[in-house]
Amino acid sequence: MKPVVYVVDDDHAVRSSVMNLLMAEGFDACDFATGSAFFAAEKPDAPSCLICDMAMPESSGLDIAAELARQGLAIPIIFMTGYGSIPLTVQAMKAGAIEFLTKPVIPGDLLCAVRDALAFDEANYAVRRELADLRLRHASLTPRERETMALVIGGLLIKQVAHVLGVSEIMAKIHKRNVMEKMAARSLPDLVRYAERLQITQSGSR
Repeated sequence: MKPVVYVVDDDHAVRSSVMNLLMAEGFDACDFATGSAFFAAEKPDAPSCLICDMAMPESSGLDIAAELARQGLAIPIIFMTGYGSIPLTVQAMKAGAIEFLTKPVIPGDLLCAVRDALAFDEANYAVRRELADLRLRHASLTPRERETMALVIGGLLIKQVAHVLGVSEIMAKIHKRNVMEKMAARSLPDLVRYAERLQITQSGSR
């Protein structure tokens, strides 16, 4: 899908100016007056970036960045502020800002920052999609299959898996086969890599 630029600023004039600039350059953009409106809006599954004012009455840019992190949304942020300082810049960068611009923002600087932010997010988009797909596959496993997966990636042999689960070796093999098929893993190393990406804890050892 086409990348989307989100704009959050409580100043209507600034928000309109930024939106006009973005649309004139052919970007798809959505604007919001508050952080809560931004979070409440439905967002397409596409690469994106956020242009956000640092100082707003309801929630600051740093508050919005913190909420994005809490929700696990890795959207590149371009912060704008009416006043700039080294401590504030450091805070912004620690919060995940890809750029920090002082108002009045120079149009060329903002467009350059947007292009860089979208390029960064597009590079990570495929990785995020793959992780989301892995999570869906793992969610399709039954509780017993999840147990089996944790034991298998922990290095246990089928007879050991069967003993831990309290089932026959034939049933343990069936569980393992189902895990491999549902996770679309062609080999045990594949399954181990998927588990690492999902941060699944191993069970057992040889």
